[in-house]
Amino acid sequence: MTNAAAKTVTAEDAANAKSWPFQEATRLVKRMERAEKDGPVVFQTGYGPSGLPHIGTFQEVARTTMVRRAFELLTGRETKLISFSDDMDGMRKVPPTVPNPETLEPYLEVPLSRVPDPFGTHESFAHHNNARLKAFLDQFGFEYEFASSTEEYESGRFDEMLMRMLEKYDDVMNVILPTIGDERKQTYSPFLPISPTSGKVLYVPMLDRDAKRGTVVFEDENGERVETSVKGGAVKLQWKADWAGRWFALGVDYEMAGEDLTESTKLSGRIVKALGGVPPEGFNFQLFLDEHGKKISKTKGNGISIEEWLTYASAESLSLYGFQSPKKAKKLYFDIIPKTVDEYWTFVEKYWTQEPAKAVDNPAWHIHEGKPPTVTPPVSFAILLNLVSASASADPEVLRGFIKKYRPDASDDELAATDELINFAGRYFDDFIKPNKKYRPPTDRERAALVMLAARLREIGDGAEENDYQTAVFDAGKAQDYENIREWFKGLYEVVFGQSEGPRMGAFTKIFGANAMADLIEQGLVR
Repeated sequence: MTNAAAKTVTAEDAANAKSWPFQEATRLVKRMERAEKDGPVVFQTGYGPSGLPHIGTFQEVARTTMVRRAFELLTGRETKLISFSDDMDGMRKVPPTVPNPETLEPYLEVPLSRVPDPFGTHESFAHHNNARLKAFLDQFGFEYEFASSTEEYESGRFDEMLMRMLEKYDDVMNVILPTIGDERKQTYSPFLPISPTSGKVLYVPMLDRDAKRGTVVFEDENGERVETSVKGGAVKLQWKADWAGRWFALGVDYEMAGEDLTESTKLSGRIVKALGGVPPEGFNFQLFLDEHGKKISKTKGNGISIEEWLTYASAESLSLYGFQSPKKAKKLYFDIIPKTVDEYWTFVEKYWTQEPAKAVDNPAWHIHEGKPPTVTPPVSFAILLNLVSASASADPEVLRGFIKKYRPDASDDELAATDELINFAGRYFDDFIKPNKKYRPPTDRERAALVMLAARLREIGDGAEENDYQTAVFDAGKAQDYENIREWFKGLYEVVFGQSEGPRMGAFTKIFGANAMADLIEQGLVR
């Protein structure tokens, strides 16, 4: 498809949209009507800079951006997305993947923004990972404003919120204490002072507090009783109070989070209300699972990293996987990549045939922020994988030759759109299909059907229609009395392709060539 006319989608077109980003945006519209808030509507995502950005980081920002664009279309209002780094958190453990990890041991519980950068490129470990986050988000073209917890606390921008937290201290404690164990209740405080002697974040009780003066009293690590201001970065807030304080101070209107944070989301929302604010809208998405149904863990290294996905497929296909059923736990492993790639291009192609009121619910609108590509590849990823397999070549020139034979009218732009898919297909075949190929000899019935099919394909010859080849395949199976035609196809794939699943034979034979396909079948019969 080339030179498709630009499609203009309006708020009226989106008024009855059913896709989940528009449903979320509609809930946010109602909140903003109640809030009567001036200025931009604030979306937020959080990042823990103790590690590098990962596939979950991508999905959270991508999904939030989808809701943001849907909201903008519905309302025309100005918005902004804050990517917030919790870089004032104390370092709980030394990441095993950094250079010379033993050098960081003395900095346990020190704010990440004050831990030396083990890579030696930035002023702190947090600054290094924050830079990686920004480069990561920039790589995918996300529009955002970066915010650092350390800068917010130390600049005084959180001072008003911290004074409010101190004023409402008892109310906040009444929200939190019923949710924690008896032992922790004895020492819990929403305020965590930074030790003036060691620089560590201290989890200690408050011995006294003065809301008017804005001070708290605690016992330092050396046993000394210390009075400190809650302003200017002398303290930080403990996790759930910190999340609530951020919402309150920055006026956050929308933030989603993983389902493992469902209870934390509710608790932080109650703290915001105790401060006199309104919690943001949002929802808790389900986490990805590995191929065995286990939760993906950065520590375990199960599942797929974003770098691995991008080795075999585009970022847009990954966005599609995140778009689909975000409230449903889904397996994220290598086998789903080809199907997802082809679904992505199917949605892009379909988008340009839809009326605007339907197009807004197409994932392509959300993935591309209303501007999907107008050119699609002339063949699918699945077909390319099978061409690589059958021809035993990932040479782009060889594969382009097949494609041009199949689609002689394909434009230069369409062929160019296929180049990236060709590269992905070669890598995916080498790493996942080739090592697992298992050819087997045919049964007597399969042999008879395959001999008949090879002869019929040579009779038809190259250049016929897809349906002619597809009919020949069915006829060969029916001639051997296959009641379940899928059983025949499975046998064909296992004998000829060395795998239990394969291409739609009509289309594949059209591309590969009838005589070449007959040769391939005959090789399988004598292998």
